[in-house]
Amino acid sequence: MSDDTLEILEPEAVNQDETLAVLGTEQVTQALTELPSWEYDEEEQSITRWLAFRDFGQAFAFMTRVALEAERRQHHPEWFNLYNRVEISFTTHDAGGVTARDIEFAHWVEDVAASSGA
Repeated sequence: MSDDTLEILEPEAVNQDETLAVLGTEQVTQALTELPSWEYDEEEQSITRWLAFRDFGQAFAFMTRVALEAERRQHHPEWFNLYNRVEISFTTHDAGGVTARDIEFAHWVEDVAASSGA
């Protein structure tokens, strides 16, 4: 791997206490006003979004970018891919629900999706 690749994969220094507090339903709902394409599943304690791309290659490129960022953050999504569609869900399993880490990552995904043609 090149030095640039290693730099991408290094975890970000994050204050775990701040990002592992489970958000209440009202807090998640409020946070999702800035993420209108995301849905909150209270039963699953997760936030989810479906994205559609031009083709499989574009969907896979998006997933690769997200996977590298997930490694860097040490925070991995649950997802499903079918040809040009990607479903991505976030929850913080260690905390037992949606946390600020999930909301922050969802914002990052939105930025990448917008630049990826989703």
